[in-house]
Amino acid sequence: MGMLRAFEPIWLLAAIGYAARRWGLLGDTALSALAWFVFHVAMPAALYVRLAATTLGGFDGRELGAFAASLVATTGAGWYLAGRFFHRKHGERAIWGMASGYGNAANLGIPLAMQVLGNISFLVEVLLLQTLIVSPVILATLDRHAAGGGELRFGRLATLPLRNPVILGSALGIAASATGFQATSVVQTPLKMLATTAVPAALIALGASLWQREKTTDVGRAEISVITLLKLIAQPALACAAGLALQLSAPELLAVVVCAGLPTAQNTFVFARQYDIGVGLASRSVIVTTTLSLATIAGAAALLGH
Repeated sequence: MGMLRAFEPIWLLAAIGYAARRWGLLGDTALSALAWFVFHVAMPAALYVRLAATTLGGFDGRELGAFAASLVATTGAGWYLAGRFFHRKHGERAIWGMASGYGNAANLGIPLAMQVLGNISFLVEVLLLQTLIVSPVILATLDRHAAGGGELRFGRLATLPLRNPVILGSALGIAASATGFQATSVVQTPLKMLATTAVPAALIALGASLWQREKTTDVGRAEISVITLLKLIAQPALACAAGLALQLSAPELLAVVVCAGLPTAQNTFVFARQYDIGVGLASRSVIVTTTLSLATIAGAAALLGH
């Protein structure tokens, strides 16, 4: 029952967004403004606040290595399959890969980790890996797509953190953590207030996008099925195999498998909406994997003896 409660806010907020769009309370202009606010203001603030409060160092390389192996494998597989079998464009392939491997380690991962694992120590490592390494790769690809394709120029790549608020917020948060910097209450208080709006606003926009794309989306069941299998079955299975090969202890193995089995992060939708690429794919992937992950995570925990 405790695990179910972790999912309830996600479903409810997405349903509110869907209803608001369906009944005309959120028009095209309002939805675009909401998505802009999430990407440029709320999400950077949330990442800064969370990462600035994160203590760096003391990571277990074996645990993180097992998780990273599953993340790279499923993200790469999704990226490849999108182009090879579903003939998606380069930008859409990045969204495909992100949907297949990038887990919801923040707003869903934290309550689930507390419920199943009893702590969030390993989840912090997962959050840092995804935020500092995976997100920039995805955003660089989307930025290249937005620039018209072609070769990725070093100058454009070097200035990406300055042009992308999500990367900038993450970098500033890590810098604050590393140096021990603490903003004054005059700055910290509004940042925390903005940070609390990020997840609700993103989920409402996500739900609204489901109605908007309902009749026009070109996302087939086959694509969503493959993404779901990669995210909820293949990734935790690969993480388990890697963990066993690295001789992780039972609690460590459980942590790796549970984190690998988290559903697609709503950041996938936030990125897709910002760059206007693969929005229907991203929104449906988040909803479907979130709905089914309650059963798959509970099953994984049971199989591993929790």
